[in-house]
Amino acid sequence: MVKIVKLEPIGQETEVETNGNLLSVLLNEELDVLKECGGRGMCATCHVYIKQGMEYLTPMNRREQRTLEVITSCKTNSRLACQARVLQNGVVVELPPGMYVRSLQDIEALIGRRAEQPLLHPITGQVLVEEGKLITRSMLKQLEDTKFRVSDYFSMTSEY
Repeated sequence: MVKIVKLEPIGQETEVETNGNLLSVLLNEELDVLKECGGRGMCATCHVYIKQGMEYLTPMNRREQRTLEVITSCKTNSRLACQARVLQNGVVVELPPGMYVRSLQDIEALIGRRAEQPLLHPITGQVLVEEGKLITRSMLKQLEDTKFRVSDYFSMTSEY
């Protein structure tokens, strides 16, 4: 049976099969979601906020809880879209502001411009550049210095 999910702030309503995950909703709406871990609940690139209807989603599992603990933008209404499955109508998803940075080359192309929306770290969700601020080489250097690779993250978390 089909359920309706509302996406804010874009004001779209979309359908999902009962027990379908929120990630499929986002991908069906052609939203830019990285899904770096392939939907295993390990990378937080599909992190969303639930404005309404948390009780209409499947409960959070231990892996999702651990993943959410490491991201700085986590709130009490945070969920990973790949792990949250829709059980009933009434779910309203708030998409995080900004976009996830996929690579250093993505940022290089933006150097010297003002960020139209916050640029977020692909793993932690930390704001790298605030909306309206200038994107600089020093910000790029900050990412290079983190030496935090997605593959390293996967190898650390795969034992859980």
